Amino acid sequence: MGSHVTDSVFFRDQYGTEEMRRVFDDDTLLQRWLDVEAALARAEAAIGLIPAKAAKEIVRKARSAYLEKAVIAHEMETTSHPIVPVIRALQRVCDDDAGQYIHWGATTQDITDTALVLQIGEAYRLVLRDLTALGTALATRAVEHRDTLMPGRTHGQHALPVTFGYKMAIWVAETRRHIERLDQCKPRLLIGQFAGAAGTLASVAEHGPEIRKRMMDDLGLGVTEIPWHTARDGIAEFVSILGMIAATIGKIANEVINLQRTEIAELEEPYVYGKVGSSTMPHKRNPMICEAIVGVTRLARQQVPLALEAMGHEHERDWAQVHIEWALVPETCLLVAGALAQTIRVINGLIVYPERMARNVDMLQGLILSEAAMLKLAAHIGRQDAHDVVYHASMRAYEEGISLKTALMQEPQVRDHLREEDVEALLEPRAYTGLAGQVVDAVVGRERPHQEGA
Repeated sequence: MGSHVTDSVFFRDQYGTEEMRRVFDDDTLLQRWLDVEAALARAEAAIGLIPAKAAKEIVRKARSAYLEKAVIAHEMETTSHPIVPVIRALQRVCDDDAGQYIHWGATTQDITDTALVLQIGEAYRLVLRDLTALGTALATRAVEHRDTLMPGRTHGQHALPVTFGYKMAIWVAETRRHIERLDQCKPRLLIGQFAGAAGTLASVAEHGPEIRKRMMDDLGLGVTEIPWHTARDGIAEFVSILGMIAATIGKIANEVINLQRTEIAELEEPYVYGKVGSSTMPHKRNPMICEAIVGVTRLARQQVPLALEAMGHEHERDWAQVHIEWALVPETCLLVAGALAQTIRVINGLIVYPERMARNVDMLQGLILSEAAMLKLAAHIGRQDAHDVVYHASMRAYEEGISLKTALMQEPQVRDHLREEDVEALLEPRAYTGLAGQVVDAVVGRERPHQEGA
């Protein structure tokens, strides 16, 4: 039975994914520890430091299925140590004296750090895959709604007309930058550790660099030029990028929540008959998927300060800080994986209401085009004076409930320079979306689809 939301039978698919849980479950963790011990044995046998026969036996038995996890767990409790019980368990199943050569020249943190990096590598690939899928989904919908008119909003108020495709193109570009960040951090992140007790490799001396190189090549990891027992910036950078990814998808979900408000009703998260919004109000169609995403991403972002805290190691080893990483790395990966999966679901199934968007553009009876009117009038009387005239007309339109066109035509300075048909043309929202469509084309990298009559 699960005791945390990430492994709860009831909640786990909101707070993670099955794939990501497997990356960090106990079976995988134990196997990654054994994978590192096996790679170490192979590397040391290759240079003649330990017998080849012993290394072969260690590699053969370095499978979690051979070891008794309950015994290991019990010994961890009595020894207060994570790796010594694993070494003993592996030694017990190795034939002859092969077990005497396990962990030769290594320190515990070499094994735990490298195993964690192996897990991070798997998590990295899942996050990158899903982030790429999200970017593709967003780009597809951006093209679909390249010219779908809607109100742009600043400070929660109508600003100028935009298109929904333009709004989504911003999300596409942000998602792509996160992909770039992941690409850029990879060589700093996926680096293994073999440095010995205090990082000097004194236990294997001149053989150390070659053992490390062979070992990391075996594991598919990069080779560090210097030990990172106490230098945790690579992990902190990765968690920070995950936090930024969480911030982006939380923002997207929150935008859907806001635009699904009854009074706005421009978007709706995926709906199928049977989805329940309320246990007591049957009419409710609440954005509950997006609300879950927002909550999960807030939790994920809170891991970033912990990752920075875990950089503060003392001396040549600080186990207290490592314990922080053991908790925060899996949890952050799980939370981001769950949020990504749900966000892909939302974007692919997002319900868009273009008619309501268009009605909302017209809600203020032309006020959304006040800038266009001001700049046109400014060509005749100057920008500052034009601002004052259009401001006066706009405030009257608000307070008297009349259209901006009506209010403008009651201003003498407007009538002196603009005809009624000129003002009417100025207040056409589709003529004032600027470069919104071109932004979509540039970001998504596609030409505008040919339309008959266009």
